[in-house]
Amino acid sequence: METVTLSDLNILLVEPSDTQRKIISTLLLKENVGEIDVVSNVADAKTALRSHGADLVVSAMYFEDGTGLDLLQHIKNDPEMSSTPFMLVSSETKVSKLEEFKQAGIAAILPKPFQPVHLQRALKASLDLINEEEVELELFDIKEVRVLVVDDSKLARNHIRRVLENMGLTKIQEAENGAAALTLLKDQPFELVVTDYNMPEMDGRELSEYIRFTPATAHIPIIMVTSEAANSATMSNIQQTGVNALCDKPFEPQEVRRMLTALLSD
Repeated sequence: METVTLSDLNILLVEPSDTQRKIISTLLLKENVGEIDVVSNVADAKTALRSHGADLVVSAMYFEDGTGLDLLQHIKNDPEMSSTPFMLVSSETKVSKLEEFKQAGIAAILPKPFQPVHLQRALKASLDLINEEEVELELFDIKEVRVLVVDDSKLARNHIRRVLENMGLTKIQEAENGAAALTLLKDQPFELVVTDYNMPEMDGRELSEYIRFTPATAHIPIIMVTSEAANSATMSNIQQTGVNALCDKPFEPQEVRRMLTALLSD
């Protein structure tokens, strides 16, 4: 499979403001993006996607005929488009609003206004979702590493699975919460657990404590995926349960690759 570069990208930019469309388009062109298709509302975005698709969707949050979340869910729920990376560009700062996008599995969130370095990182994360690059490990064959992904959001699990599969991982099982994960852990061996923090029935902290303090599973590395601030009191307490690494949402491939290499090389 050929590697997709920025110059190959066909981007669909969905932005209601004429001024913002010009600013974002200009910045994208400066990054040598191949082609930009510009629309101003959700309906036109859906039409464009049906007509000719896109390699990446860059979208604002609010439109007269809907929201960026409506568009994102439309993409994720369509089998033919579900793997299309989605980048949010918004001045929204409410945690609850941004959390909905993070849970749905997006490539990146850019603030308004953003700096070129922010755009470069977001584009790199998007390319990582498109391109496949197998992780090389000294102690394991990456294709034989058994991974358990635990998240109550199906969309989030799909996103995490895609990131891991692009790195060569093929033996991936899923659980919708900590309680369901325990059943799998009792019956099957795993080399890695990737778990969300906020889940019903049994959250990520409780699951991590079980894994770390049960002799049969104590050796399994745990990556905690969360939108909580890494320096918060909650995350400080989480680290005390034996979590090996904390990963922010969005689940960025470059950071995950680094974590996998470190955790599975020990």
